Amino acid sequence: MDILSGKNADSGRGGFLEDQFLIAMPGMKDDRFARSVIYVCAHSEEGAMGLIINQTQQILFPDLLVQLGIMNEQEAIRLPPPARDLVIRNGGPVDRSRGFVLHSGDYRVESSLNVAQNICLTATVDILRAISTGRGPRRALMALGYSGWGAGQLETEIAQNGWLTCPATPELLFDADIESKYDRILASIGIDIAHLSSSAGHA
Repeated sequence: MDILSGKNADSGRGGFLEDQFLIAMPGMKDDRFARSVIYVCAHSEEGAMGLIINQTQQILFPDLLVQLGIMNEQEAIRLPPPARDLVIRNGGPVDRSRGFVLHSGDYRVESSLNVAQNICLTATVDILRAISTGRGPRRALMALGYSGWGAGQLETEIAQNGWLTCPATPELLFDADIESKYDRILASIGIDIAHLSSSAGHA
């Protein structure tokens, strides 16, 4: 994914949408993103990449570890509760077989990318092994797949009233209450979903 490798080379100097939540407006035409909240991991002139944080996958974390050959079924049964209970999100429609872990900055490997202060993105199996043995980050969110935009595409969608944006907070990013996340993030910026218009306003 070019935008992530570019971010690494760019020493973390990203676009204004990095470390922001994108909140789908009621008029979102793409059903895959209806009522979605996306955390933007990378943004530059070349495009943007983010993870949907409030859609879940059917597969369980222990089953994923077995599928990837990280451990066998007997070992998976004995996972510590934080690993056993880790919910896997649907990060987006692109490359859905690929895993990404957003996590607190207390865990880093060579492949970890700094997204924001104390928030990193790691996409290698090292972090899955660490989580499975209780040596992983204090806070983590795993997703399969990602959401991507080409140059200028996301800015256009925002201008056309497809998304609201607001600064992300670690509390809302990592908390376990996935079902109410959309409404709670809107409420955190003082917006009631009932008052949102699906068409852009003009002064």
